[in-house]
Amino acid sequence: MKRYGLVFASTLCGLLAAISAAQARQELKGNLLAIKAGRVIDVKAGSAVENQVIIVEGERIKSIGTNLPIQDGVQVIDLSGATVMPGMIDSHTHLLQNYDGSLGGDDSNMILTVTQMSAAKRALLGAAMGREDLEAGITTVRDLGNSGLNGDVALRDAINNGWVTGPRMVVSTRALSAAGGQFGTLQAETQKIIEQEYVVISGVEEARRAVRQAIYDGADCIKVIVDTWPRLVSLEEMKVIVEEAHRVSKKVAAHAVVDQAIRIAAEAGVDSVEHGYAGSDSSFKLMAEKKVFLVPTDGALDDYFSIFGQRIASEEEKKQRRAQMEFGLKQLQSRIARAVKAGVRIAAGSDMYYAMPGKTRGQASLTMLRAYADSGMPSIEIIRAATINAAELLGWQTLIGSIEAGKFADIIAVDGDPLKDVGELQRVRFVMKGGKVIKQ
Repeated sequence: MKRYGLVFASTLCGLLAAISAAQARQELKGNLLAIKAGRVIDVKAGSAVENQVIIVEGERIKSIGTNLPIQDGVQVIDLSGATVMPGMIDSHTHLLQNYDGSLGGDDSNMILTVTQMSAAKRALLGAAMGREDLEAGITTVRDLGNSGLNGDVALRDAINNGWVTGPRMVVSTRALSAAGGQFGTLQAETQKIIEQEYVVISGVEEARRAVRQAIYDGADCIKVIVDTWPRLVSLEEMKVIVEEAHRVSKKVAAHAVVDQAIRIAAEAGVDSVEHGYAGSDSSFKLMAEKKVFLVPTDGALDDYFSIFGQRIASEEEKKQRRAQMEFGLKQLQSRIARAVKAGVRIAAGSDMYYAMPGKTRGQASLTMLRAYADSGMPSIEIIRAATINAAELLGWQTLIGSIEAGKFADIIAVDGDPLKDVGELQRVRFVMKGGKVIKQ
């Protein structure tokens, strides 16, 4: 009797082990999916590879290769007729703003936003803008201030917790600035509202304290408004900001428009210069030597005019205004070419914070790609600016920016070939973030 009981127990254990193994295989298959890609852009090599299969396990890419075998029962996403590439990164966003060009420029819109919108309402606006970015193929953003009192931190955390759907976010909290931030002239009694958007610094110790406060508030990086002419953060203040941020592995983004501000930022050792509109060749050379990225926040003429031409009634005035804008944009395009010639690396950033008629926030943001193309940047360099370059600027190069094993499965697809026409990236038809399909 005991012998038969032992046989029964042994048989039962074997059966249970087989069932457990089968369940494990089923669970593994349930956690896997395969993407059949007609072409995958290898952003590092600068070429497209045919007939690739991407195996995704959970949030990350498990493997990628030519015609990899796919296990039975694994979910398959067929993109065999499409071009697949890593999700795009916008290195300069303001998701908690959506200005109305018909109301005027920055000054009037900023006053209305700060005085009329609560932090909660702005965070909800940011959720909507973030979703629109993600659906356009922008899977990661660096949000650089103008988010009220830590509204960007709240939005980032809400996305990370799965409360709302949006891109990965690197956030700065309130930007550091000289007196007044980026506000225009305000009466003394109303200047308290500056604190809603900026941390005003005067002197190196205030600068150091502001960096520490931003990090305590949840900042992933530090944003500094170096110039709102004639107000200018000093070189000594900038050096302390960079030193304090880098001490705890936080990167520094410097809003710098005039050449003096660009040079101050570069000499201080910031990680990126935002805008850089009036940069001289010598300043770009210094940026290249210091390995400072340029984030050129440019857009296309038609799109700019759709925002800022709304208030112009006269056809003659519209014609003049359009000519002025066209001249200005050509100057901006030439400075990108000069920066690239000097050896400055470019990271893509839209700085889109206005509602663009007929476009979502994501579609509006991607007009930067056309502007880069107009400056003479080759398509592959534009793609790199929006992928591996931006990932390195954010310090996330091991996580995002290319389709490689171990990285997050942030993947997009288009019908055409963006290596031939980067405009294809404005027509993204498939979006995946962290292994989850967002748009198909």
